[in-house]
Amino acid sequence: MAKSVISTVIVIICIIIIGLYAAGEVNYFSEKTVSEKNITSPVVLIEKVGINEKINNVSLSQGVMLDEKSGIPTQGDVVLFGHRTLQGSPFLRLNEVNNGDTITLEWPGIGEVKYTVTNKKIVPATYKLETNQSGNHILLITCDPIGSTENRLIIEGEQTNVSGVNEKIISDNPQQSNAFIITGIFLIIGLIISFIYPKDSRPYILATVLIITIMLVYFCFNPMSSQFIYDNIIILNGGI
Repeated sequence: MAKSVISTVIVIICIIIIGLYAAGEVNYFSEKTVSEKNITSPVVLIEKVGINEKINNVSLSQGVMLDEKSGIPTQGDVVLFGHRTLQGSPFLRLNEVNNGDTITLEWPGIGEVKYTVTNKKIVPATYKLETNQSGNHILLITCDPIGSTENRLIIEGEQTNVSGVNEKIISDNPQQSNAFIITGIFLIIGLIISFIYPKDSRPYILATVLIITIMLVYFCFNPMSSQFIYDNIIILNGGI
C-alpha cells in the first residue's frame, strides 16, 4: 500500500512539473498572439527549417528578438536572437541551415529582403559580436548545443535581393493555435496515464490532470508572462 501511495505521489509530481512547462509554452504562444494582433511586425522566414516568426524588439521571451544594436535591412547588419529550447523554440532547427540556404525578411516600409547564408560557426558564449551599420548582412544567433548556454551558434547571410513586401506574410500568425494544441496534447496524454493507472489511485491522477488542463485553458485566453513561469520553475532550463 505504501509503495502504491509513493508511486502515485511521484506520478502526480511529474504531471505537475510537465504542466508547469506546458503552462510556460501556452503562455508564450498566447501572449505572443495578443501582442502581435493588429500590429505590423517584420517577419523572418527560413522555409528549410520551418521558421516563420514575427520579430520583436522587446524580449527573447516574446520570440525572435532584434538586438538593440542591430541595424535594419538595406541600412545595416540585422542581428536576430532566438531560443532553441522552450519559449516556443523558434531557432530549434537553426543548426540545419547551411551555406547557400535562403533567409527572407519581410520588413514593413522596406520590402522582402533575401539573404544567402555564407557562414556558419559555433563560438564561445563570451564571443564579442561585431556588426557593420553600413553592411548588408544578417546574423541569426542561438545557443549550442541544445539545452546549454556554453556556446553560440551563428548563421551569417549576405543580402542578395530586395523586392516588394508581402503583406499577407506580415499579417499572418501561423502559431496562433499552438497554445490550444499544447493544452489538448497535455489533456490527452494525461487522460491516457489516468486510465492505465490502477483504479484505486486513478481519481487523484485524473483530478491533477483536469485541474492543470483548466489552468492551461485559462492561460489560453488570459496569458501571463511565460518568462515569469520559467524563472520560477525549480528545474531550471539550461539553454537559450
